[in-house]
Amino acid sequence: MTERCGFEILGHCERPPVTSQAGAVGDQSFTEFSSSFSANQPLKQAVILSAQYGINVFVLGLVLMLAGTFHRAGVTQEHILAYLSTLMAIQLAWMLWYFSGRHGKRVLLTEKDEHAGPRWLRGGLTLFATLSLVLDMFKIGYYVGYSSCLTAVKGVYPAIHAVHTLSQVYFLWFHAKDIIQAFQMIGRFGMIHSVFTNLLLWVNSIIAESKHQLNDHKKRLAGHGFANLTMEKAGPNCSCTIHVCAAFYKASYYMYPFSIEYHVLASAMLYIMWKNVGRKLEHRSPQKLVFKTRPNILPGPVLGAAVFATTIGILVVYSLQAGHSKDHRLSAVTMFYLYSMIVLGLMSAASTTGLVIYRIDKRSMDYSKNPTRKLDGQLLASTACASWLLSWCSVLAAVSAQSRPHSTWLSLPLSTLAIVEKSVQNMFIVESLHRKQDDGEEEAGRLKGTSDRPGTSPPRCGIVNKTLEGVERQLCCAAAPPQSPEDRSSSVCSEQLPSPRAAGSFPPASFRQTGNLHKTRVILKNIAAFLFLCNISFWILPAFGAWPQFDNGLEENVYGFEAWILIVNLAMPFAIFYRMHASSALFEVFCAI
Repeated sequence: MTERCGFEILGHCERPPVTSQAGAVGDQSFTEFSSSFSANQPLKQAVILSAQYGINVFVLGLVLMLAGTFHRAGVTQEHILAYLSTLMAIQLAWMLWYFSGRHGKRVLLTEKDEHAGPRWLRGGLTLFATLSLVLDMFKIGYYVGYSSCLTAVKGVYPAIHAVHTLSQVYFLWFHAKDIIQAFQMIGRFGMIHSVFTNLLLWVNSIIAESKHQLNDHKKRLAGHGFANLTMEKAGPNCSCTIHVCAAFYKASYYMYPFSIEYHVLASAMLYIMWKNVGRKLEHRSPQKLVFKTRPNILPGPVLGAAVFATTIGILVVYSLQAGHSKDHRLSAVTMFYLYSMIVLGLMSAASTTGLVIYRIDKRSMDYSKNPTRKLDGQLLASTACASWLLSWCSVLAAVSAQSRPHSTWLSLPLSTLAIVEKSVQNMFIVESLHRKQDDGEEEAGRLKGTSDRPGTSPPRCGIVNKTLEGVERQLCCAAAPPQSPEDRSSSVCSEQLPSPRAAGSFPPASFRQTGNLHKTRVILKNIAAFLFLCNISFWILPAFGAWPQFDNGLEENVYGFEAWILIVNLAMPFAIFYRMHASSALFEVFCAI
């Protein structure tokens, strides 16, 4: 068959003849499907059973914490700590089994998920875990000082938590990428138990920090003349024996934000491991995320660093002025609102610019199965709902309030900006995580590999379109057998083969495309770096006590003191976590661009 560059049917793909054994083949396929379906049933049941087990463990813990917080059903803090200590002990026993089985070659691991547990995420987890260990040391020191009047569980709990933290960090640092293929039932139950244990520890830390924030707010209100406020007792009914118990008590609350982030990061990584149990990966070369600094990537980090430094100053000034007179408190709230509006406006503009670049630079999207990327998008959308709840409550309060303080007219545009900023930023992060490698680089590499090996192109089967690209057409015609002058003059190749001058114009176009891609990448890297530092800044402010929702007085007048306190204490932890998770996702985007 003569090779041509027009429409042609390549005849090297032979179709197997249809024989009378088609019925037997169909029966065999049905038998294989039935056996495969039966074999997968225990695995599917393990997923459902383990999920139900974890949810019930979590719900029981929530019930105990709610009853203990509101002093109902005879549940005390000791009961809650005993339950959490038991869960941590069970997880420690499971991790010990996993370590022994892993090193004893009994738990066979055939593959690793290269997307799970990147090194920078494990490094952040280690940092938060270290500060969480400092919190445990403060609690142990506090217990030693009041050991004569505190129950033993309050000393055992921080000790078990410290051992649990060290073991879990080791487990996640060296095994976060593992895909369990053997003992899947035990693996799933152990993973889901670990996930919900960390979530309960996260909730327990949130409740402790919220109590501290609420007591501080009540103290400020009492200092301003408000009465009928019930203050929770700060310490036990005995004297401290080491004279530093008050320092341990006050310093511990500065460590709670790090403990909260540690447990939620650990639960997310363990959830990915639970999803990966028994998973069959697509055999693709993973994209390795490498942190690189370039001299032309400066505006984003510099502007973000300026925002970060200003944030520290705002936090210090706000903390000093919020506890003074009403005028000082309102001036601190006004300063906070003006600063937040400026930064949120810049963040919205940066995210919008990134989305516009993505609309112009049309690259293919990566829709391959990736539990880590899917969880990132779900967490961003779900935790942003908490911030949207607070923002819409502030919008409604600003519109319907009878008496409006001076900060009311700033609260309305700030809340609107917060809603827009999170919406646009979520779109930018999710689209960035789903972007494939630059098409220009992939095409250049593909053409280079093809031109180096023109004779090793894979055989084709079926109908080949005549409208080929210039380079593929050249390769096709170059592979054709020699022709006579008469045939060459009338051949399709002679009509469509570009001149040497035209053919030589391809590399400069490729270089221009590469240059445009480089400029686009630099802009996107600056945007990601700026948004990363801004999200870190907005995590620091509420994590360390800058809650203007308690100090502006607007929402309390509209919704009532108790209702607004409940809304803020429920929504604020998720809003804080949103900023930290957005920061981690943006760092991944920065490395991937």
